Amino acid sequence: MKVVGLETGLSPKQLKEFEIHVKANMKRAYFTALGLLGSHDLAMDASQEAFLRAYKNFNKFDPSKKFFTWFYKILKNLCLNLIRDNKNLKEERFLEFTCEQPASEDIQNKIEQDELINSLQQAIAELTIEEKEIITLREFENYSYKEISELMNIPIGTVMSKLFYVRKKLTQKLAGKI
Repeated sequence: MKVVGLETGLSPKQLKEFEIHVKANMKRAYFTALGLLGSHDLAMDASQEAFLRAYKNFNKFDPSKKFFTWFYKILKNLCLNLIRDNKNLKEERFLEFTCEQPASEDIQNKIEQDELINSLQQAIAELTIEEKEIITLREFENYSYKEISELMNIPIGTVMSKLFYVRKKLTQKLAGKI
């Protein structure tokens, strides 16, 4: 990754290390931002801006820690700022859901699946930021309870409790639609 016009005072070794971290975490950052923001364009912007900010502050990164845990704080704060700044923005929000379907699937099943996905997207969009964050990290990003605990800086028991209540809330929102 070559960033033109940004002086950080990083050594060539640090630049190479940063490049490795970016390549390893690009998709992860995008999908995490997508889960929080619900918009492809905003997720792209947020993940790119977060990497730029991480680059500018990479000399503050402690290599004995996990990069994504450090980076996640930058990304999350950017997402929260975008949500605050774009509250009145009317843009279609979405999460990507993929379901493998046989080619011979009938039209009725496809319509029902699309309705279910739309209902789930709407239910997730109605969650609070913290609820979106925790359900996205667990169910869409497949983080362990321990990893979520580290990322959100909360005890594992709190992670499990919050997930229980978010799942219950989503179940109630989707009742009758499944």
